[in-house]
Amino acid sequence: MAINNATVVLVHGAWADGSSWAKVIIALAASGFKTIAAPLPLTSFHDDVAALDRTLERVEGPVLLAGHAYAGGVIGATRSEKVKALVYVAALAPDEGETVADVFTRGTPHPQAPKLAPDAHGLMYLPEAAFAAAFAQNASKEELAVLAAVQRPISPACITVKVERPLWRDRPTWFLVAEQDRMVISENQRFMAERMRAHVRSHAVDHAPMLTAPTIVLDVLHQALAAVTAHNAA
Repeated sequence: MAINNATVVLVHGAWADGSSWAKVIIALAASGFKTIAAPLPLTSFHDDVAALDRTLERVEGPVLLAGHAYAGGVIGATRSEKVKALVYVAALAPDEGETVADVFTRGTPHPQAPKLAPDAHGLMYLPEAAFAAAFAQNASKEELAVLAAVQRPISPACITVKVERPLWRDRPTWFLVAEQDRMVISENQRFMAERMRAHVRSHAVDHAPMLTAPTIVLDVLHQALAAVTAHNAA
């Protein structure tokens, strides 16, 4: 199960696209790592897992798979043998028989968390003001403008499906807890991380640290790569 020369596959969450990982992608490329940002349609949980699996099919060799927010549910649902370790970034991690909505709504929401509801087309958009208030309060005005401009809506069909046995039960897992998260409260993240028996890294970052604190995200990714490589070389 060696992870030498691994490809790092990064998966975006709701209301985002692969560009949310841009700073991490640039840094990983500079360090010589192959990196792919897997695009999710956000149309249903089944569609998103299928899209991730198509991305993984394109990869040769071992994979370090990282997911942000909603994508935590998606990365836990793949069955690809290429995946050797998982990294959860302020992510949601439903267990067998749970839905993403179950873990998202656990606990009392942050006072500045946005109210979400489907529009006339059955899709949920994030109110523009919520990007600065809750999604990435530590981002610059320019970064917030890009987030709002490229946001992609999510269907309720993504978060209401009960998952099967998640991959995190069978792979080494790391979890970056975002202590300043206003979308997924940090207490909720810690509950999931402890239940997963993940290697936990907790930092004073917002819900989108790959954008606002990329060095911290990179540190966790490098720790995961190094630890799994050392384990398999022993």
